[in-house]
Amino acid sequence: MAIIQVTNLKKSFGELAVLKDVSFEINKNDVVAVIGPSGSGKSTMLRSLVYLEQVNGGSIRVTDDFLVQDGVYSPQQQIKRITAKMGMVFQHFNLFPHLTVQENLEIAPKVVKREADSAIRARSAELLEKVGLADKAKVYPAKLSGGQKQRVAIARALMMNPDILLFDEPTSALDPELTGEVLQVIKQLASEHMTMMVVTHEMGFAREVANRIMFMDNGEVVESGTPEELFTNAQYERTRAFLQRALK
Repeated sequence: MAIIQVTNLKKSFGELAVLKDVSFEINKNDVVAVIGPSGSGKSTMLRSLVYLEQVNGGSIRVTDDFLVQDGVYSPQQQIKRITAKMGMVFQHFNLFPHLTVQENLEIAPKVVKREADSAIRARSAELLEKVGLADKAKVYPAKLSGGQKQRVAIARALMMNPDILLFDEPTSALDPELTGEVLQVIKQLASEHMTMMVVTHEMGFAREVANRIMFMDNGEVVESGTPEELFTNAQYERTRAFLQRALK
């Protein structure tokens, strides 16, 4: 069953068409890696799923509810309910610098869901353990490495119990030696059947962890398939040329 169904998505910034009739589905337990050159529309597409970008046309359906249908957005209450089903992890972490690691995790469930403090506290402790940062609960983000900050950001997204996690180039702001620790957490989530969509430049990771690869170029989904299909038998010259450059 499709958790997310995107149909004929269009987005322009002035005269520049950034998304051109983008269509795809994500099913429960899918790990979809989105690859492609810079400026191909990958991040804009991802941000449109959580209403951080508003599209000019097309439809986004999450489970059975439309976020936008034929370019017309649902009422704000429905948008909030739909976007709450998705967790987003950004390239630059977006942690609150004035809050401790634990407070960064706990603020959204407190403010948005008004959950009981005891339940929130238990879950934040469990998730910090999961991402290997149990000893950093009382630390402020300034004292963390980039890899640690990104692992906190992943734990924070998981605090809201999302149906799907979206990652926008989660390792591109990191030094190479810190990339592995973040990818390891994402691999662990994949092994636990978390539904995920990951915009990434890490071809080895995409090949190893994703069950489907989506190649975007010039605002279009050029082709989509299993890692085996794309990496060894891409159908389009644009895909083959990109992979040849990326795998050098």
